[in-house]
Amino acid sequence: MNKTALITGAGSGIGQGVACALAEQGYHIIATDLSLDAAQRTVAMIVTPGGSAQALAIDVSNQASIDAAFDKLADQRVDLLVNNAGLQHVSPLEEFPPEKFSLLIQVMLTGTAMMTRACLPKMREQAFGRVVNIGSLHSLVASPFKSAYVAAKHGLVGFSKVVALETADTDITINTLCPAYVKTPLVEKQIADQAKSHGISEEQVINEIMLKPMPKKAFITVEELAGTVSFLASDHARNITGETITLDGGWTAQ
Repeated sequence: MNKTALITGAGSGIGQGVACALAEQGYHIIATDLSLDAAQRTVAMIVTPGGSAQALAIDVSNQASIDAAFDKLADQRVDLLVNNAGLQHVSPLEEFPPEKFSLLIQVMLTGTAMMTRACLPKMREQAFGRVVNIGSLHSLVASPFKSAYVAAKHGLVGFSKVVALETADTDITINTLCPAYVKTPLVEKQIADQAKSHGISEEQVINEIMLKPMPKKAFITVEELAGTVSFLASDHARNITGETITLDGGWTAQ
């Protein structure tokens, strides 16, 4: 029986890459995104070479949207949930729009919690489930001008530990992947935003802010993340739960 993976923020970047990689391994993919068109583009990338996928619009910051989506999925298994939806805003705290701060927390922390909440009953019924939260290096360390993002990503680590304890009685695991910078459209935008905030060139942002703290001096690839998700979803990882898995080129080893 093929397993099913539900991925949020699957319309681009990390979510799209992970969706395509898991589809190649035989997963049926439920590609969700705030934009249905974006999710459908990912589905086309999977189905064209012979994979199995469907698209669904979910606004993870909106409980009614989550509830409506799971009503549509009532008859489907969800073996793997990848909580990936995210956004960024770079600004000093005193200039940070309050509504933008709330949105980042709502999408990346509360949304993750509510998506997991929605999946757990079915996972318990199946006696199997895997939840992988896409955290960040910023789940562990901080950078200036990213207060909301850092707060949300730190919160994922604590959230995962609690759910790991609550699901320890069955074959359900939850873990948080913490990559350093992954070259995606979101990071490309960050480069421009940080150049403006710091008053330096985009090349300086890449070399002096993003890659300088990494002993390996290389962006993390989507393929590395997808491979780690695949391992955590496997039977070999059934006792890995509540963990923070860091892919950071040695950044936090210093």
